[in-house]
Amino acid sequence: MRAMRVHELSEDISVLRMDEVELPPPGKGEVRLDLKACSVNFPDILMIQGKYQFKPELPFSPGMEGAGVVAALGEGVTKLKVGDRVVAGLRIGGFAEAVNVAEAACRPIPGKMDFAKAAAYPAAYLTAYVALVCRGHLQKGETLLVHGSTGGVGLAAVEMGKLLGATVIATSASDEKLKVVKERGADHVINVNDGFREKVKELTDGRGADVIYDPVGGDVFDESVRCIAWNGRLLIIGFTSGRIPTVSVNMPLIKGFSVVGVRAGEYGRRDPEAGKANIEAVDRLAAEGKIDPYICARFPLERAADAMRMLQERKAVGKVVIEM
Repeated sequence: MRAMRVHELSEDISVLRMDEVELPPPGKGEVRLDLKACSVNFPDILMIQGKYQFKPELPFSPGMEGAGVVAALGEGVTKLKVGDRVVAGLRIGGFAEAVNVAEAACRPIPGKMDFAKAAAYPAAYLTAYVALVCRGHLQKGETLLVHGSTGGVGLAAVEMGKLLGATVIATSASDEKLKVVKERGADHVINVNDGFREKVKELTDGRGADVIYDPVGGDVFDESVRCIAWNGRLLIIGFTSGRIPTVSVNMPLIKGFSVVGVRAGEYGRRDPEAGKANIEAVDRLAAEGKIDPYICARFPLERAADAMRMLQERKAVGKVVIEM
């Protein structure tokens, strides 16, 4: 089978190269999955650069989440059968035509989702769900401010916020990209190039946002502190700006807000029952057609580097997917 693999760590993602790889039979508790699609995520880029906390052995194929068809069963597999359409959490290995993966990491594709959308929804929407429901306790009628709204996890938060009954304000540095976010349900959009603090206050009659969803960090976090409501929840999702910010603790004291860390995967590892319930809730929304991942571009496997470059150069809106 063909696989795009990394043989040396590099800042340049073009080090990806196509290899012919012999995939062994699936081991105990594993299935062989003939992949049809794999989404591209920012950690894939960081892994190639050697900057991610998980450092796989070389050579490896990036690709954290994929969707495909079960092609073979290992010993002890009981819940899946050959021919099942599944989505799988992979961690690595998705930039390939096939992969062996634990049965426990697979689940049926919800409803009539195609393979590309099935590969695109799990991590982004689970992050949004855990952030807004479990950590942010977003309530109907509250105001949600979503930064980085044109990215995969940001756009998922916009949609999830609307499902939860919030008024959603979405930010980005691109007017063109914000048009898509508005079409996907945001009540208000703000271009952050000229700041956003005063506009958020204006839209909330001076109160500020009740919940702020921040995958950006840096200056965006700093300004968010200035436009959060009393009893607000500032959710820390990540630091795509490259700068990890700090806050003087007198600010949450005076303004009565909380700074809350969000790690959707760790949430499930710490509390497996709650993690299972969260995944089931997201899958149910997908099966009911209430969430619908926005895919801005689809690339063939041999152009995996181009797909990653689109993400790296911040040209993507929503999700980028590789199709086999």
